[in-house]
Amino acid sequence: MSRDARWKALLDLLVERGRLDVEEAAAELEVSAATIRRDFDQLAAQQMLVRTRGGAVVHGVSYELPLRYKTARNASEKQRIAAAVADLLAPGEAVGLTGGTTTTEVARALAVRGDLTSGTPALTVVTNALNIANELAVRPQFKIVLTGGVARPQSYELIGPLADGVLSQITLDVAVLGVVALDVTHGAAAHDEAEAAINRLLCERAERVVVAADSSKLGRRAFARICAVDMVDTLVTDTAADPELVRGFEEAGLRVLTV
Repeated sequence: MSRDARWKALLDLLVERGRLDVEEAAAELEVSAATIRRDFDQLAAQQMLVRTRGGAVVHGVSYELPLRYKTARNASEKQRIAAAVADLLAPGEAVGLTGGTTTTEVARALAVRGDLTSGTPALTVVTNALNIANELAVRPQFKIVLTGGVARPQSYELIGPLADGVLSQITLDVAVLGVVALDVTHGAAAHDEAEAAINRLLCERAERVVVAADSSKLGRRAFARICAVDMVDTLVTDTAADPELVRGFEEAGLRVLTV
């Protein structure tokens, strides 16, 4: 197994389990413990994992795995959520998409919608996510507007004040928001304050806001607030969502769709 393949396998295991011991990883990948220790040390130096005594963990105090290594988490739920969110969007609308794994799935669901194969444009998509713009730019029927900013490697999102100039000049029909956490009291949140600021601007420019979040994100808090729940019109989540949490969001005025 090549080093790159081994690193990918290690990161995939970390995404799935949250924690790995050296001996456990060595047995799983059929390599020596010394090799795994070197891999862990090198990945930690690149901030791809957090080194612990005897192993590694996914989460540190302010740590995120890069987006490409998070797609395995709740993949089927995210795809169902994405399909439901895509169905909420009408041809010809101007749609804001924040970065993230679930919103990336929303972009993919839009790309294959039969009623969006033509139009002038079929859809206008405003995003600060480089990967989303890259996937949709090959669809000539979509008008893609990419905000300015500095690329954040963990999420492929553009952040910083350069985006303000674009977002202050546009209006959106809907903003589709990916979040790290959504709580009735504390609102929608992200790990990074610069990401949260851009996402907040997208929400402020939109007529309505849709949060796409699997059930693991609900009832949680994160460091950087994006917006209060009263800015959110619709929450699309999966059927594993705690009914009590769902009821709390509905009582706060959100329309909640579980798929």
